[in-house]
Amino acid sequence: MATTDANHPVNAELSRDLGLFQVTLMGVGMMIGAGVFLGIGNGLYNAGPGGMMMVFALNAVLALFSAMSYAELSSAIPRAGGAYNFARIAFGKGPSFLAGWMEWAGSTVAGAMYAWTFSLYVLNFLGEMGWLPWAGDGALDVRLVAAGTATLFAYINYRGASETGKLGAYITIGQTITLFAVAGLGLWKAVTEPERFQNFDPFLSNGWLPIMGTMGMIYVAFEGYEVIAQAGDETIEPRRNLPKAMLLSVLVVGITYIFVSFASVLSVPAQDLAAAGGWRQWVGGEADTLFSRIVQQLLPVANGVFGKLLVVLAVIFSSTSALNATTYSATRAAYALGRDRMLPPAIASISAKTRTPYVALFVTWLLILAIDLFAPSVTDVASMSSMMFLFLFFLVNLCCMRIRRHMGDELEYGYVMPLFPWIPILAIVGQVLLVFLLREEMSTTAWVLGPAWVVLGIVVYRLYGRGHAASTRDEIVGFTEREPAPKTSFRILMPVANPEYVLEKIPTTMRLAEANRAEVELLHMVPVPDQVPLTDASTYMLPGREAMVEAMLYLRTRFPVQETIRYCRNVARGILSAARTHQTDLIVTGWRGHSARHDFLFGSTIDPLLELNPCDVVVLRNCRKSTYQHILVPFAGGPHALLALRTASILVAEDGVIVPCNVAAPGKPTLDILAFLERNRASLACPLDRFQPRYEISRDVEETIVQAGQEADLIVIGATGERRVMQFAVGSLPEALAERCSGALVMVKAATRVTGFLNRWF
Repeated sequence: MATTDANHPVNAELSRDLGLFQVTLMGVGMMIGAGVFLGIGNGLYNAGPGGMMMVFALNAVLALFSAMSYAELSSAIPRAGGAYNFARIAFGKGPSFLAGWMEWAGSTVAGAMYAWTFSLYVLNFLGEMGWLPWAGDGALDVRLVAAGTATLFAYINYRGASETGKLGAYITIGQTITLFAVAGLGLWKAVTEPERFQNFDPFLSNGWLPIMGTMGMIYVAFEGYEVIAQAGDETIEPRRNLPKAMLLSVLVVGITYIFVSFASVLSVPAQDLAAAGGWRQWVGGEADTLFSRIVQQLLPVANGVFGKLLVVLAVIFSSTSALNATTYSATRAAYALGRDRMLPPAIASISAKTRTPYVALFVTWLLILAIDLFAPSVTDVASMSSMMFLFLFFLVNLCCMRIRRHMGDELEYGYVMPLFPWIPILAIVGQVLLVFLLREEMSTTAWVLGPAWVVLGIVVYRLYGRGHAASTRDEIVGFTEREPAPKTSFRILMPVANPEYVLEKIPTTMRLAEANRAEVELLHMVPVPDQVPLTDASTYMLPGREAMVEAMLYLRTRFPVQETIRYCRNVARGILSAARTHQTDLIVTGWRGHSARHDFLFGSTIDPLLELNPCDVVVLRNCRKSTYQHILVPFAGGPHALLALRTASILVAEDGVIVPCNVAAPGKPTLDILAFLERNRASLACPLDRFQPRYEISRDVEETIVQAGQEADLIVIGATGERRVMQFAVGSLPEALAERCSGALVMVKAATRVTGFLNRWF
């Protein structure tokens, strides 16, 4: 059932049936197949025996980094859609649509490849046994069996998440047992025939460079955590179980790959390898048949039916579990796009009987069929899936950093990664390197179809998604807003909320606007409670609208003024977003006093503005006048000193004085305030003779500044440069001044070139 309210996503609910065990095995099932049947062959051929094991180990570490980002975001945003959901909150509608569109394509293409792999191996086996008059070789019979297999698993997915998870668990258990049997045989060979360790000499037969290239080729063998992220709406206790499943799946798969690759190296008698001339000759570059050769070498009876059957069973388990998982993942990606009206809402229709998104499943099934039946080469097409998943992993790591930084106080996390932000940064660096190395491995078909799919997505978004997309609860929505005009002058953003307090900010704002020859934008963030729908937001708009009218009566006659009314669950995030999108140079906001909340120093709005400022910020308290006679500026030469002195030079009266005060500990030199003023003369709005530097020697900086502040009618101070955790531990000088000095106070925070860029974009 779907709602007709354009401001809401489709009101449909999936069944919550998947436990930790099922969802973990769903991720494991998607990963193991490609790593064994393609990864080992490519690894041995390109990187040699030791290099192959290093490829799997390094890829496991890199995958674990990205899995941590997925785990953190999925624990905070446990909804079907995966990377689409994360990008929607972090970067908005356009990037999120492309993420979901590519997620859909990547999983669909991977599913078609797994169906084709299953068909090829099974028909080859039946042909070799003489049970078929022909052998599957990629012709029509292979395509038809692949299409039939895809149809079967589409039906299993239609039966519901519980059926999908149970079958996937059974298949994955069989697959894992088969592979551990192979690994066990390899360990047995290591004990009984230790001379086979000669196969590792030389350990890196082709040097270090092939290791990186091979990592790019088989990195997608660790992509199963992306499937787990799609199960947010169908997992029991998702905030707890999704992160566990993601991290467990990567660890299980990484260990399995390393043991099976170890067994692969020991599978060949040392004399046979020497006679063949090394791994490149023994493998021959034929990754499809390598696993069969490994089993034949490990099992004494492998040349008979038993050995071939073991190989085919391993392929059946691996390919079908991966097909099951990719069909599930692709369907949920399409469902999420329909749920939020990025695609027609009918795609998010839920079956009343099975509680599954049957329309999204049907469309995904058609795409898999089209690839299996009509693609010139399924393996060539599948290589574009690697590039798309690498892009998604790169994007999700960016989303993790941006969401933690801008929304960390709003979201409820079930898992928080350690060593933030270094883990996602390392993951991004690794993925960029792998994309660079993978570019030469992409087939011509993939280079054509991949960009074509992205271009088609852009067209669909611009023609349909952009105009129909529903608003989400975490999004910023403009009620009264127009596209900002091309920037031609200094821009000041003044948030307004209450007519009782807005007039206090007008005199100072007018002085700042006049000195900077600025245009002024008035911003009201509508405070709509979580339980109230956006359609009722207008009832909460009246106080801010009145405050805007009051402000415009004073400002419009002297400055260009624009008004913006936005909705956002978090006021600070809405202000910061407006400052970024409208290229604001200065935010001027008010502060009523000490925060009543223990987790904030200055309040839930002021703290984020000071910590994440993309531009300069001026915070006003009790500033009801436009000029002041005696202004105290505590001076420590920090990054905000110049902005504090410039602000004071704008607000000082014609016959007033500015007192920059530097306090040094006994035995420490004081700072040369006059030299600083001389160097920055051009940035100041008044002559240097209005400044009267003051130097104090004291062990108690706070007490000395407070005493000096008693003589002033305005204090202008730079915000502390310490992070919030240090402020709580040792206190904040601006906070102390605000508590102990009842007069006018201005707190400033300058955005340097680097921090401004990072806060504006990341």
